[in-house]
Amino acid sequence: MKIAKLQTEQGIKLAGVDDAGDEVKFYDLGSSCLVDLISSEDGLAKAQETLDAAKSAGETISGTVLAPIGRPGKVICIGLNYRDHAEETGSPIPSEPVCFNKFPQTVIGTGEAIVLPAVSEKVDYEAELVIVIGKRAKHVSAADAPNYVAGYMNGHDVSARDWQKGRPGGQWLLGKTPDTFAPTGPYFVTSDEVGDPENLPVKLWLNGELMQDGNTSEFIFGVGALIEHLTKLVTLEPGDLIFTGTPPGVGDARDPAVYLKDGDTVEIEIGNLGRLSNPVKAE
Repeated sequence: MKIAKLQTEQGIKLAGVDDAGDEVKFYDLGSSCLVDLISSEDGLAKAQETLDAAKSAGETISGTVLAPIGRPGKVICIGLNYRDHAEETGSPIPSEPVCFNKFPQTVIGTGEAIVLPAVSEKVDYEAELVIVIGKRAKHVSAADAPNYVAGYMNGHDVSARDWQKGRPGGQWLLGKTPDTFAPTGPYFVTSDEVGDPENLPVKLWLNGELMQDGNTSEFIFGVGALIEHLTKLVTLEPGDLIFTGTPPGVGDARDPAVYLKDGDTVEIEIGNLGRLSNPVKAE
């Protein structure tokens, strides 16, 4: 099941998505909060029943698509998690996941603008598969980890390279967490519809030019390994997001380097998760 969060004339509504044809159709799921829905024991099952009934009745709704989870409790990111990306940057293959985070205010939805900070001249793009946690997780084994995943989304780990790597000590936090630096969506897609999360094509276009064309089969650490590693130390809660790393093709590794600029448009497609599209504008 694909779920969108819509701003409608009647307020915020969760909607089941039918994007199989030329026209995307939305069906009211009778809820407004995705975190509440996925954390409820039978929330997704009831949503599917509601969606099936709405489709049968042909009752569609309309509105502006928002970020599926607008203010997650945690946004955890994994660096250098693709073998081919590590190779393009000349970095050694990490022996354990490289972790950092973004603040919740980085999250925006499709169609919203990525804002380039005036103090950065090297803002880069990174297409990433995002894991959405469905229930409280601590000390979870890799084998059991899929039971804690509600679904997945497209994600964009926008990165100010001149802050991440060019400041004293390397300011990873400040380089990764400026406002608007974590576009997600357009939809949340349940695990059963995604299929194998470790065999998904990952593509990113900049102004219509394909810049990243990878596959999650290149993960160094898969979904289970990441959740096992994180939950040794951190309790994950429903609605927490894990950005799983990016494939090769990033702008900073190109010769000459390519950075985002005012007026650009970035689009991301991963598997069947829909297309995430964001304009870029200067602060």
